[in-house]
Amino acid sequence: MNKSVERGGNVAARNRRARRDYFIEDTVEAGLVLTGTEVKSLREGRGSIDEAYATERDGELYLMNAYIPEYASARLGQHEPRRPRKLLVHKREMAKLAAAVSRKGMTLVPLELYFNRRGLAKLELGVAKGKRVYEKREAVKERDWKRDQARMMRNRG
Repeated sequence: MNKSVERGGNVAARNRRARRDYFIEDTVEAGLVLTGTEVKSLREGRGSIDEAYATERDGELYLMNAYIPEYASARLGQHEPRRPRKLLVHKREMAKLAAAVSRKGMTLVPLELYFNRRGLAKLELGVAKGKRVYEKREAVKERDWKRDQARMMRNRG
């Protein structure tokens, strides 16, 4: 379920390895609690969610290990680049995510950090199951075969 067309916002950070390393079963959009310098740094496109993950603590979701560098133009009130950031989701979504993660091998992986049309920072979370090495190889073989197939069809007609 790719919502990039309908949300109309600009992407601040994307986790490109997530779809290669995980089977994404479901996606959820979550808001983020950020400070002003974090928002400004993200608007410059300087954030990274490649090593980030989401976890549940005290009945709330948190984004862990996301890297948002300090904003260079700020004089006071800098933020910590890798601090835990609270995610905002509805209670029903939180219960559904907690149930999904409690199953064996499931995790919450951030896919994309973006600003929506209203200018609010949003995070697309994926409920994911890790791929094994041989599954990754099969996916690469299938992708290469489809590319070769398309090339042959183009050259033929």
